[in-house]
Amino acid sequence: MTDPILNDREITFILYEFLNTQKVLSRARYAEHSREIFDATIATAKTIAEKYFLNHNAKGDANEPVFDGKAVTLIPEVKVAWDHFSEAGFFAAHYDFDDGGMQLPEVVLRASMAYFNAANIATAGYPFLTLGAANLISTFASQAHRDTFLAPMQDGRFAGTMALTEPGQGSALADIKTIAKPADDGSYRIFGNKMYISGGDQNITDNIVHMVLAKIEGAPSGAKGISLFICPKFLVNPDGSLGERNDVALAGLIHKMGYRGTTSTVLNFGEKDGAIGYLVGEPHCGLKYMFQMMNEARIGVGMGAAVLGYQGFRASLDYAKERPQGRKPSNKSSDSTQVKIIEHADVKRMLLAQKVYSEGALAMCLYASELFEDSHHAETEDERQCAAQILDLIIPIVKSYPSKYCVKANDLAIQVLGGAGYTREYPVEQYFRDNRLNPIHEGTEGIQGLDLLGRKVMANRGQNFAQFIALIQATCAQIEAGSICHQYIAPMQHACELLHTVTIKLTQALAQDPDVATANATVYLDMFGQVTVAWIWLRQAVIAHKALTTNTCTKDDNAYYQGKLQAAKFCFDWELPRIEAQAELLLSLNRVTVDMQEDWF
Repeated sequence: MTDPILNDREITFILYEFLNTQKVLSRARYAEHSREIFDATIATAKTIAEKYFLNHNAKGDANEPVFDGKAVTLIPEVKVAWDHFSEAGFFAAHYDFDDGGMQLPEVVLRASMAYFNAANIATAGYPFLTLGAANLISTFASQAHRDTFLAPMQDGRFAGTMALTEPGQGSALADIKTIAKPADDGSYRIFGNKMYISGGDQNITDNIVHMVLAKIEGAPSGAKGISLFICPKFLVNPDGSLGERNDVALAGLIHKMGYRGTTSTVLNFGEKDGAIGYLVGEPHCGLKYMFQMMNEARIGVGMGAAVLGYQGFRASLDYAKERPQGRKPSNKSSDSTQVKIIEHADVKRMLLAQKVYSEGALAMCLYASELFEDSHHAETEDERQCAAQILDLIIPIVKSYPSKYCVKANDLAIQVLGGAGYTREYPVEQYFRDNRLNPIHEGTEGIQGLDLLGRKVMANRGQNFAQFIALIQATCAQIEAGSICHQYIAPMQHACELLHTVTIKLTQALAQDPDVATANATVYLDMFGQVTVAWIWLRQAVIAHKALTTNTCTKDDNAYYQGKLQAAKFCFDWELPRIEAQAELLLSLNRVTVDMQEDWF
C-alpha cells in the first residue's frame, strides 16, 4: 500500500466530490478557513496516526491493559499517542475560537478521526469517548460544570466515558438500578454498578469524567425516571486542582476478542459513602441528553467499522496482486507460469464485495457527519431542519450497515489470503477481531432495527422517511439519458417503491400486532441499508462518469473512476437484488420466529 492506513485519494473524493465539503466555506462560521486549512488538518491527523498510533496497533493487541488490584497499566505508547493527539488540538478542534477551538466543520474532524481509527482503533477509543463526553457537558451542563470539566477535557488532561450498561441490564436502560441520592450541598451520592465501560480506567490522564445514567430516589419508573450525572474519578477543587479520590472503584477488567488496547471495565459506584455526582440539566431528562452522545457514538462506531473493513480490503488487495497461485481455467498447461490470484474471477468477486462494503460505508459515515454539520450550521432554518431529520432517520443504518458488512469485508479479506489470513503474521485477522465488536457496540443490530422501524420511520408523521426517498428520486432525475448510469435508474426507483411498500405494511401492522410487526425488524434494517448504500454508490458512479467524460484524467484518476463504476455495477447486480427476498418475507408478516417455542429448541 502506498499509504499505510487510509487511501488519501478516497478521502479527497468523498470530501470534495461526493460531499462538496467546500460549500461550508460560504458560511460565516468558516470565513477564516479554506480548503488548504482543511487539508492541512487532515494531513496532520494522518501524520500523527501513522507515527504514533499505527506503531503499536499489534503491540497493544498482544499486550492488553493489566490491573494489579490497585491500578491499571497500559503500554506506554498509548499515552504518547494521546499526548500528540491532544497537542495537535483535536480535542477542541470543532469548538468555536472563543472557546479555545479551531472552529472546524464536523465533517473535517470526523475525516481526521478516520485516520486515527484506521491506524489503531483501540487507542483511538480513548479520544473518541472523550470527545463525546465533552460535547455532552458542553451542550447540557451548567456553566459552573462546563468551567470545571470542559477545559481539561479539551486539552487532554481529563478523559471521558459513558456509563450506561449495568450487569443486569444491557440495552434495557429503562430498568437500570443505579441510584442517586440528593446531598445537602446540591450534589448527589451515586450507588450502583456499571460494566462494559470502555476507557473506564487507565493511566494516561490525570482524571476520568464518567457520564453516568442513574435514577434519583423516588423518580418515575422506566426511562422517564433516568437522570444524567457527571461523576469524576477524582474530585476537582475550586482552583482546578485535583482533590480526593471519588468513591468510584474499578472492580475488574473485561477481556475482549478485539479492541484489546481499550480497557473494558466493571465500575462500582458507592462502595463507601457514595460516589459524588453532579446533575446535568433537569432531573429525569438524562436519557434524552445521553442520546446526543449515543448517536454521536453510533456514527463513530460505524466509522470505525468502515475503516477497519477498508484496511482489510486494501491489505488483501495488495496480497492478491503479489501472490502467484494457479492458472485460469482456460489454461490447461501445467508448465505455464502461475498467475497472481487477483486474476481469478472469484478473488475479484471477494475484492469487489469488500470495496462496495467498505467504500460505501465510509462515504455513508462522512455523509452522516455532513448532515450533522448542516443541522447546526446550514444557512437557513429549513436546511438545518431537513438535515437533522434525515440524520435522525438514518443513524440506525449508519451504525448497523458498516458494523455488519465491514465485518463481512474483513472475513473476505481473510479468505483472500487463504491460510495466511488467519495467522498473526498478517494484519487481517486482527482487523476481523477488532471489527467483530462493532455490531454490538452502541446497540446491537436488533436494537437498531427496532429503533428504525418502531420510531424513526414514523417520526414527524413519516415526513423524514418521505424526504429521504425524495433525495434518492432527485438523484435519479438528474441522470442524463446518455449516461452509463442511466441503467441504474429503474432498479433504484423499484428499490425505493419496494421499501416504501414494506414500510407502509409494517407501520400499519404495528398498531394491530407490534410483536409480529417488529419480529423481523433486523431484516427491515438490512433492506433499508441496502437501498441506502445503493443510492450512495449511484451518486459515486454519477460523479465518476462525469469525471471520465468531461475531464482530462490522469492514468491513475482514470483507473480510480473506472473502479468506482465497476463497484457500482457490482452493487446493483449482486447486492441490491437481495432486497427482493427480504421484501417478500417482510410483506408476509412472517411469524416463524414469533411462533417458535422455547422448549422446541
